[in-house]
This record gives sequence, C-alpha cells and structure tokens, in this order.
Amino acid sequence: MPMSKLLRSGGRRTNLLVWCAAIICAIFAIAVIVTGLVVFIGYMIIAPRVPYISVTYAKLDRLDSSQAEILQIQMTLVIRAQNDNAKAHATYSDFNILLSFHGLEIAQLRNNPFDIPKNSSADFEYVAESTPIPLDPQEEEEVGLSLRQNKITFDLKGSIRTRWKVGVLGSVKFWGHLDCQLQFFLNNGSSINPDCTTKSH
Repeated sequence: MPMSKLLRSGGRRTNLLVWCAAIICAIFAIAVIVTGLVVFIGYMIIAPRVPYISVTYAKLDRLDSSQAEILQIQMTLVIRAQNDNAKAHATYSDFNILLSFHGLEIAQLRNNPFDIPKNSSADFEYVAESTPIPLDPQEEEEVGLSLRQNKITFDLKGSIRTRWKVGVLGSVKFWGHLDCQLQFFLNNGSSINPDCTTKSH
C-alpha cells in the first residue's frame, strides 16, 4: 500500500510557468550566441585598426642658454593623425600632449576635436616655444652636459581619445597614450631617429 502511494505522488506534471521560463532562457542564450558570432565574423571581415597619432617630423629650432640659469627653447613638431580603417571615419578628441625637459614644462600641445576620413591621415604642425625657464644648479649642469655632448633629450607625453564606427560592431572608443623621448643634435637641431607613436588601451 505505501508503494502505490509513492508511485502516484511521482506523476506530477511540470508547471507551465517553469516551461515558459526555460523556453525564454533558451531563446536568450541562442540570441547571445548568434550576436557573438555576428560580432566575431564582422570583426574578422572588417579587421578594424585603432587610429593613432605619431611624430613624423621634429626639429630643434633654437636653444638659448646664454643667460645664466635661464633656458629658452623653440621646437617644430609635425604630428600625424592616421586612420587606417578602409570603412570607417575616425574622430579624435581630448588631444593633450606635454613637451618637457627633465621635468621642466616647455609647452602644451592641444587640438580641438577633429575627424579623419576612412583610410586617410592629417598632419598638424606645432611650433613649441617656451618662456624663459629658470634653472636650478642641477638642471644647469644637465644643460651644460648636453651642450658638451652635442645631444639633448626631451620628453613627449600625453593622451588622445579616438572613436570610430565599425559596421555591425557599432561605435568603438580607445585612449591612445604617448610616452616617448625626442633627441636632437645641438649643432644643427636635427632629430635622431624619432620613434614616437601612441599605444592604445
């Protein structure tokens, strides 16, 4: 008798709400998988590239340290904004780069937001000129050492934000960070193998 009661109690049917929830979850899981496949295939087909900036030309026009404990510098820089995407325009914003010498600020390089057409680039020329910079004894010694070695080094650091729309992937945003050194010969102001390009994060 107890056995027959146990068999009858195990014959309950699954609630309709449970079935509906399971179906909805299955549909949602399939949609997520399909969306992931579409994004992956779109990425492989379009092969998007992160827009970047780089220094294409640098020249030390003037370095004046004739006055005691005072330094004045003028430098010409050409920075190229490059968009290698063949199917997407790129927007650059938050352009902010600092040129410095051993921690001493020379100039801030800025630009308003701008667009670069697909598979294109644009060059921006900056003439960075410092106000008279007072030097402490250690900084004065560093300038003197550079003069004796006929070589001087500057730091170029900053960031820029890039955004572009890549087909089904939608709008993609990246921060590009610039952190490099520019070296020059003092006798003619020419740059020494400039290699300065943003790294994206």
